[in-house]
Formats: sequence, structure tokens, C-alpha cells
Amino acid sequence: MKEIFFERAKENLEAAEFLFEKGLFNASANRAYFAVFHLAIAAIFFAGIIPNIDHKIIQTLFAEHFCNKRKIVASKFKSFLFDMHKVRSYADYKCGVSKKDAKQQLKDAKEFFEIIMEVIK
Repeated sequence: MKEIFFERAKENLEAAEFLFEKGLFNASANRAYFAVFHLAIAAIFFAGIIPNIDHKIIQTLFAEHFCNKRKIVASKFKSFLFDMHKVRSYADYKCGVSKKDAKQQLKDAKEFFEIIMEVIK
């Protein structure tokens, strides 16, 4: 399962970059979040945990396992999933996001990817 979610994460990150370049900022913010979400699921599977796949559960499991208990990932990443989910919600269900917000969402996704790749390789 971790390979499936890892591939989805890579695909979503690539899509987020493409959409950003096309000026589709809401769609880019959405895909950037899902890149991070799917990568967090892959990391959780990698750690030997079989999660119930739900946004809040994955956010909590990731923070607990990687930031709190094992301290593998810096504490600033503890809220990444939650924060990026909020931006995604604005993009999908509220007033939308600006180019600046979409750019930050994409930057955060890339940073998360770099950190998690170090953990699961």
C-alpha cells in the first residue's frame, strides 16, 4: 500500500506544479495538499501502521508518530497537514486562494516531500 500512496503523492505534486504554472491556483493548492496527504499515508504505512484513511486521523497519526513520539521530523511539520488542509478548503469550498497562497502551498508540499523522502528511503 505504501507504494500506491507514494506514487499518488508524486503524481499530485507534479500536477500541483503544472496547475500553478497554468495559473490554476485553486487546483494547484488542492493537488499540493493531496501530495502531502498521500505522502503522509505512505510514511505511516512505511512505519508499520495500517491507518484508517481519514484526513483528521492521518493528520493526528503523522504528528503523533513522526513529530511527538519518535521526533523524526521537526515539530514545525506537526501542523503541516492541518494547515495545508485549511488552504485546500479555501481553494475548494470558500473564496479561493491567491497566487501567493498557492505558491506557498506548493513550496510547503515540496519541503514536506524532501523531509519525508529522507525518512522513508
